[in-house]
Amino acid sequence: MEKRFLSTSIFWAVLALPAVPMLFGLASGATNAERLLHPTGEFAARFMIIAMMITPLRMLFPKTGWLLWFARRRRWLGVAAFGYAALHTGLYVIDMGALGPILDEFFALGIWTGWAAFAIFIPLAATSNDTSQRWMLARWKQLQRFVYPAAVLTLVHWVFVHNNLGPALVHFAPLAALETYRLWKHHFSNNPESTPLTIN
Repeated sequence: MEKRFLSTSIFWAVLALPAVPMLFGLASGATNAERLLHPTGEFAARFMIIAMMITPLRMLFPKTGWLLWFARRRRWLGVAAFGYAALHTGLYVIDMGALGPILDEFFALGIWTGWAAFAIFIPLAATSNDTSQRWMLARWKQLQRFVYPAAVLTLVHWVFVHNNLGPALVHFAPLAALETYRLWKHHFSNNPESTPLTIN
């Protein structure tokens, strides 16, 4: 039990590590909310992508031990993605400074897609626990499948906020390729054994 607790603590510490210099810089005045918007958004997307890649990677390499290790911690990656998304959203509100400017640009494609993705992440993160999974039964997987539209919204948000397709594609292209393989195997393989991908 002690070893498991230590392993869990170290994993969470690694997930939180990128936020430490950001928050320290913000608290010390070395940086500001605007400068932290991009890195917090990137880490939110990265952890989401990693969590989503685990299932198709396990289909490609079913006997790989480290993938099984990550699969058992997939929901933690999803919660970490939500944590960085929440930090990203909070910094955006701080940077805007008032409700008026936020509402003025709310319906811009690059903005409302970010809000919509964050709204989807809230119930996904809130139900990322064993109690919710047991209580919701089949509805739990149905809810968790909303990670797919959240991922698409995140991609659109990234592209249109920065007016630059390249960096977003670098992050999302591997996921798109793996998801294409997963769908192909699920629908056309003679022995499809894939399970619906969730954030957990």
